[in-house]
Amino acid sequence: MIKNPNLTNSGLTYADAGVDIEAGNALVDKIGPLAKATARPGANVSLGGFAGLFDPKAAGYKDPLLVAATDGVGTKLKIAIDTGVHDSVGIDLVAMCVNDLIVQGAEPLFFLDYFATGKLDTETAALVVQGIAEGCRQAGCALIGGETAEMPGMYSVGDYDLAGFCVGAVERSVAQTDAVVTPGDTIIGLASTGIHSNGFSLVRKILEQQGLRFSDQAPFDRARTLGEILLTPTKIYVDCCLKLMRGGLIKTMAHITGGGLLENIPRVLPAGTRAIIDAAAWDLPDVFDWLRSAAGLTPHECARTFNCGIGMAAIVAEAHVVAVCEHIQTAGVDAYVIGEIQAHDAVPDVKITAPRPLWGAEAAWSITTDAN
Repeated sequence: MIKNPNLTNSGLTYADAGVDIEAGNALVDKIGPLAKATARPGANVSLGGFAGLFDPKAAGYKDPLLVAATDGVGTKLKIAIDTGVHDSVGIDLVAMCVNDLIVQGAEPLFFLDYFATGKLDTETAALVVQGIAEGCRQAGCALIGGETAEMPGMYSVGDYDLAGFCVGAVERSVAQTDAVVTPGDTIIGLASTGIHSNGFSLVRKILEQQGLRFSDQAPFDRARTLGEILLTPTKIYVDCCLKLMRGGLIKTMAHITGGGLLENIPRVLPAGTRAIIDAAAWDLPDVFDWLRSAAGLTPHECARTFNCGIGMAAIVAEAHVVAVCEHIQTAGVDAYVIGEIQAHDAVPDVKITAPRPLWGAEAAWSITTDAN
């Protein structure tokens, strides 16, 4: 006779293997209101289904192109985990995706997240999603779903990883699909809020070499700890840039992420052009100046690793510079005229110059994308 396995309690359960389904259900209940608070035209947010729906027509689009971006937070998560501060890295996650979308002139519409951990701590996960919901609120997009993966043996106790996926839309007639940049255009730098979400493996290495902990006072800011400063969320530029992109006042933008100023700006330049940037046009923020000094970083290493205080570079026609800067500053973001576009007979690149000693150099300097 074959015994009914449902009649015995002696067998293994999924919980015995380290996966707590009830904890996952509890998390869905806890984060449901957070997602619901991000509802917007086109999305009636309700978690628990197999997929999320979005209606572009209800969002006001007639002939939209869909634009998608996916990203993570990187090893900045280790700082959140080590400090126990989990409510801001979700903003970073959203920012890294939506800032890529607006470079194409796209409005972020909806967002999905992936949270993976060894053993689910519902309080920690809820704080992370709280940050994601806040990032979605700042970006004007709806959090319509996600995935929570509990994978014992894959992550150390307390560790977790994040990934995000965002879809936006832009009317076909105004999509930023072709480079319209020409020599004589102006480069406007939009201030970053700090390191954002790139370069943290180097940051953590520098702190290790300096014998510093995240709980220590920052050597350059005695009012705050290093952890507080390093966890400052990535700036979301949707509010200050989307209207300008739609109105044609900004030709194109470069989101300054991994690769820094040197690697990202050439990605939006057409053949026959190069970006000339004046490093004296803005002050290198204290956190970057300290990292540079502590590790002996060269200007080239700074410019290809960090944003150096410029989180987004906007390229505009000279006639629109004043209007663009005023709009950005009214939205609460500092804007600087940092350079210009010049004709160039080689592949598009960036040349950063310093007419006087800056960024730790002993004399005036210039670096280019392909500098060694």
